[in-house]
Amino acid sequence: MGRRVVIDPVTRIEGRSRAVIELDEAGRVRDARVEVTALRGFEAVCAGRPLRELPALTARICGICPTAHALAAAKAGDVLLGAAPPPAARRLRRLAMLAQLVQSHALAFFYLSAPDFVLGYDAEPARRNFLVAAEVAPGLLRDGVLLRRVGQEVLARLGGRRVHAPYIVAGGVAAPLTPSDRDAIAAGLPEALAAAERTLAWWAATLPARADEAASCGAFETPFLALVGAKGELDPCEGALRLVSAAGAILEDGLDPARYQELIGERTVTWSRLKHPYWRSLGFPAGAYRVGPLARLNAVARCGTPRADRALREFRALGRGAVLSTFHAHGARLVEILFALERMDELLRDPHLLGREVLAPAGEACGEAVGACEAPRGTLFHHYRVDAGGLVTWANLLVATGQNATAMDRAVRQVAARWVDGPRITEALRSRVSAAIRAFDPCLSCSTHAVRGPEAELRLVGASGELLDEI
Repeated sequence: MGRRVVIDPVTRIEGRSRAVIELDEAGRVRDARVEVTALRGFEAVCAGRPLRELPALTARICGICPTAHALAAAKAGDVLLGAAPPPAARRLRRLAMLAQLVQSHALAFFYLSAPDFVLGYDAEPARRNFLVAAEVAPGLLRDGVLLRRVGQEVLARLGGRRVHAPYIVAGGVAAPLTPSDRDAIAAGLPEALAAAERTLAWWAATLPARADEAASCGAFETPFLALVGAKGELDPCEGALRLVSAAGAILEDGLDPARYQELIGERTVTWSRLKHPYWRSLGFPAGAYRVGPLARLNAVARCGTPRADRALREFRALGRGAVLSTFHAHGARLVEILFALERMDELLRDPHLLGREVLAPAGEACGEAVGACEAPRGTLFHHYRVDAGGLVTWANLLVATGQNATAMDRAVRQVAARWVDGPRITEALRSRVSAAIRAFDPCLSCSTHAVRGPEAELRLVGASGELLDEI
């Protein structure tokens, strides 16, 4: 008779899920998966709404990465309205996306994952949190607070508030940037850049001691997908799709994101509201790819800024081809924070950033469009159809966490195979399963477009399906 282990909740992630581990009669891991049972809602909510509302409406899917949803919806709206954003608006959209990248990655690394790094996976659960970690490593966590604050303050300068600002709209942005706001943003960047470099140095110094965790935390071969800029650089706003292999070879390149349905299939499963996408030409499961910071650094030729490019070269030394372990997504986030701050500094020196023309008039409209960008957690697609009156008749959102769903299942399976010890849920198992899921920085409200839902669980299940233990 086999057994089932259920871990519930998975903590320090956005949203609610549970991890289920099934064992055979000999106590070996037979299967493992992440179950997300939240209610899907936002695609249906979009139906019947005016397309002009989509950026603000879909931003409400998430309070962590609303800017990415607003941009993807606005880019679709640009096409639907035939309104090409003016040069200043494109630069301001990019500035907002870079600021979002900084604040979101800072949240994921410092607030959600750093307690594991600073205190250890075997620390008392009640003490394994940000506040205790800040007592042990005050300088590190102070830098994290600084970086998140800088990203949030840039968004507030642009849109009037830090979260859900009605700023990015179809055809451009809502308002130009003033010289005083530009100068205020620029004044905070030197300190933020220093904090980012200190954190990267700390991470590099402590990484050798984490080799065992990296080897069993989502370390397996998959393709990687990302939007890549015209010169092969990191670009959260524009670019074409590139798929690379686990060996780091480019499998497909220069693909229009509007073709995503032709390129990507979506597989449904009985245990989760997350669909499990895969690259159609590779089939399932071979085509189950990963997206996000790890995928982006595996896909690009360069970051495109001096300090981040140096950090990228050091990062790539972690793999013989692509860097495979999802554990290294933590380091990838730090590289991307550095890149975003450098790119923001460049943008603020661009005189075109202060252009007064930031919203294009409508031109030749069409009835269907796709908007895509790189959200902090990975490639994001918004697809809409509208009627002659500009009302949405159909919507489809393909978000990063869903695209990582199969990889998350595999990561939990890999961690369980290393740490399952009998029929009970040990703290070593619970902390490391949660950490493996956390390494993906999942945003479950985004992936299910959730209104609300239940919390996460971890279950241990027997070969006959009986529940042996759960938390």
